Amino acid sequence: MGIFDSILGRSKPPEADLDVLFAVPQAAISLQVGGFTLTGSGSVCFRDVEGGADDSVLADAEKLITTTAGATVSRSDDRFGFHWFTVTRTDADVSGLVTDLHAVNSSLVDAGFGATLLCSTIGLTATDGKPLALVYLYKRGTFYPFAPLEGERRDNALELQVRGIVGEDVPVEPDLNRWLAIWGAPGLG
Repeated sequence: MGIFDSILGRSKPPEADLDVLFAVPQAAISLQVGGFTLTGSGSVCFRDVEGGADDSVLADAEKLITTTAGATVSRSDDRFGFHWFTVTRTDADVSGLVTDLHAVNSSLVDAGFGATLLCSTIGLTATDGKPLALVYLYKRGTFYPFAPLEGERRDNALELQVRGIVGEDVPVEPDLNRWLAIWGAPGLG
């Protein structure tokens, strides 16, 4: 950031810390001990780049991931215009899933699209069968749980319970106002 940027009040967005995703397998163990089940699915959410310049990057990432035994990839858009790149592993291997998601993120960052990354999700199922996600915010370098209910409501008690379970395993977002609802995210109903 230059002197004119600081005078004019412009700031450079923080770089995404992609490596913190590798803390998720430890959090997954804690969640499994707490009765939660991993779905084997996770997603990367990003804003599209004009002209589809990111399409070839995503195609390369998809090719890399699908050569891994037991991994499938799908792409979708939510009603808010965000794009989702979803990886599902039939073996529910969380370490492999995190590696796959990291590969997608790294590919986008290496191609200059790091500023388009919004979040990554790791899919879970609560003890009562309800969907749940552990969400990673790139710009904050923190995680938070998201537990949707019917009618675009949230299970706040469950989210706070999950925060308590994973709090020593991953950096949890301390500002609850930043625990954003990700309605329409793949795997969350």
